[in-house]
Amino acid sequence: MNLVAPHLRHPRNLRLAFLFLLAACTKTPSPPKPAAHLVERTFASMGTELHLQAWTADEAGANAAFEAVFNEMNRLEGLLSNWLKTSDVEQLNAAAGLHPVRVAPELREVLRSAHQLSELTEGKFDITWGALSDLWKFDYQNKDDTIPAPAEIARKRKLIDYRKVVVDDAAGTAFIEGKGMTVNLGGIGKGYAVDRASDILKRRGFHDFIVQFGGDMYAAGLEDNHMWRLGIQDPRGPQNQIFAQIDLSDSTFSTSGDYARSFVRNGRRYHHIIDPATGEPAMGCRSVTIVANSATMADGLSKGVFILGPEAGMALVQRTPGVDAVIVSSKNEVLVSPGIKGRLTMLAKPTDAP
Repeated sequence: MNLVAPHLRHPRNLRLAFLFLLAACTKTPSPPKPAAHLVERTFASMGTELHLQAWTADEAGANAAFEAVFNEMNRLEGLLSNWLKTSDVEQLNAAAGLHPVRVAPELREVLRSAHQLSELTEGKFDITWGALSDLWKFDYQNKDDTIPAPAEIARKRKLIDYRKVVVDDAAGTAFIEGKGMTVNLGGIGKGYAVDRASDILKRRGFHDFIVQFGGDMYAAGLEDNHMWRLGIQDPRGPQNQIFAQIDLSDSTFSTSGDYARSFVRNGRRYHHIIDPATGEPAMGCRSVTIVANSATMADGLSKGVFILGPEAGMALVQRTPGVDAVIVSSKNEVLVSPGIKGRLTMLAKPTDAP
């Protein structure tokens, strides 16, 4: 059977048909797609560094998403920062004991989360510790190594009570019932910001990334088909010296320690994590690293567990679903919750020093 159509049997037409078929079979190959690689950006925000990483082939898209995250961090700073007198939280503090204040939904959300963490830690995490912030001055913008007088500490401790912070979502307001009380969000604000940043990156279609904001971070997906490997700072070693590493995916990671903002006087280390019960720096731990599903939860819980101390803190971790911890005690002992042991690698014993 002859499969060539009659009008193509002429030699010239056969040659044209052949050239047409040859062209159809030799299409120009498409350029190779760019391979996934690590895209990184660092921004200054809220008094610290915001470091973003994404494992992606879309570098331009990642950089655009990173800019969106940075803009959101600046917006949140305008709501949650205790250093900006125009922020919502500072307006709330200015009206303490006087009247409710209309505040942004984000601040109300943080205040509700803080209340839950206070209940969970039996009051050890308490954002109204801010009443003591003008006595203990560990922040970089206001650093002073003076040890307050015990009488002054006792007077200010009376102004600490998380139960007096009232949120009214229907009215869009918050109210601090006690005059002279002060809310300080330094123990939870960056964790909340990490959660917001992670949401932005996910909504923009990124699945493999890290958001690091000071000691708070969220690791999503994988890096080059492997879990993200993160280090835990040696609390008495030089900066960036780690004593352990942990593999994480789709988890938050928050470390609170007594080393970043501190001074040593007469053999005792004074630092910025204040125990509301004593009005003085907590003494049971050197560092606490919390792994959880929420950066807001991990941020606040790392402080609460630190103040509770190693034994009571680890007991709280083990009875809280979805939470794990690595604790370095004041005696330089390392406590690890059972749920994290398979992903944790000890590299060295933490440095033993005051």
